[in-house]
Amino acid sequence: TIKLCDFLGDPQKKFKSIHVAGTNGKGSVSHMLAAILQTAGYKTGLYTSPHLKDFRERIKINGEMVDEEFVIDFTQRIQPLIEEIEPSFFEITVAMAFEYFAMQKVDVAVIEVGLGGRFDSTNIITPELSVITNIGWDHMNMLGDSLDKIAFEKAGIIKENIPVVIGEVLPETIDVFQKVAEEKNAPFTIASQKRQAVNWYWEKYELIIEVSEQHKTDHKVYHLDLPGIYQTKNLLTVLEVCSQLHEKGWKTDETIIQKALLHAKKLTGLHGRWEIIHHAPDVILDVAHNIDGIKQLLEQIEITNYHQLHFIFGMVKDKEIEKILSLLPKEANYYFTKAQIPRALPEDELAAKARSFELNGNAFPDVNVSLENAMQLAKKDDLIIVCGSVFLVGEVKMPK
Repeated sequence: TIKLCDFLGDPQKKFKSIHVAGTNGKGSVSHMLAAILQTAGYKTGLYTSPHLKDFRERIKINGEMVDEEFVIDFTQRIQPLIEEIEPSFFEITVAMAFEYFAMQKVDVAVIEVGLGGRFDSTNIITPELSVITNIGWDHMNMLGDSLDKIAFEKAGIIKENIPVVIGEVLPETIDVFQKVAEEKNAPFTIASQKRQAVNWYWEKYELIIEVSEQHKTDHKVYHLDLPGIYQTKNLLTVLEVCSQLHEKGWKTDETIIQKALLHAKKLTGLHGRWEIIHHAPDVILDVAHNIDGIKQLLEQIEITNYHQLHFIFGMVKDKEIEKILSLLPKEANYYFTKAQIPRALPEDELAAKARSFELNGNAFPDVNVSLENAMQLAKKDDLIIVCGSVFLVGEVKMPK
């Protein structure tokens, strides 16, 4: 990444940025922050991964995807270097994003980490602020087999003298973060200790959250167009980031935050977070694909009204498949399937593994055949969930 960016004249040094890492929630937090900065009038870049339907979703300015022409021209321009140093797909994409943001002269870019943090391609930026949403079990084959090892990799985005906001901590991770922050002389804040969600409820597909703040008597109420209850945690992280940006002179005051959060999906084009794509029966898309993500999804299902639950489920091979299957409810109807990518676990294998956890259902070659079957079997007050893999959710066509 350093070689690619050196070839391009170090575009990452030409714009301000916010760097976001974490096991879960980093995508939602990145999109909410981008929505707030856009609403404040800043020309805002947003780099996220992976994409759901179109590669260009990864690189956006004010919610607009990168131009196709730019993607083509950029790739042709660095072709000789690609052949020489053989960078990965992700490394090329990061360099592409930085070049686009620099060329378009963004005021600020929200940059989501791809994997881990310490050795991630995005980790060549010096941001205004670093954010780590949380630590959970994912990518252990690359990041380590314990929560403190994973935390150490994520803490790799903490920079010398640059403030860091941690969303939530665990007993195993707090010392890791504090130690790295002290070594780097980085001001250190834990968002979940500054504010609490004291109440929340749903109304007209909005999540309404009442938040109390340390040393303040009045509560604030936020309306989110991202209705998953797991957004309560993400909101607390976003509010602390905004508070710190405000102290640095950024226009992230209360009225802007309120307005942006109500329209975050529309402003940034975020999909696949408890996203309702059909009513009667309700069809929900959610990109939950690791242990913590699935646990949060199951908490959401628990407080949702429905008659029968239908799970359209597919996974990629490198996840903790058995552990995730052990969490899933036995009383649901299952439709085992796969995304059309080489990393996907074949649907028959998934169905066989699931049977040993008393999860029963049929196997289908792709997600849309599964969805058609579920829609035919489901009654109007049933609930259909599509989850297990970002790639699977990305292949869903809207049901009629």
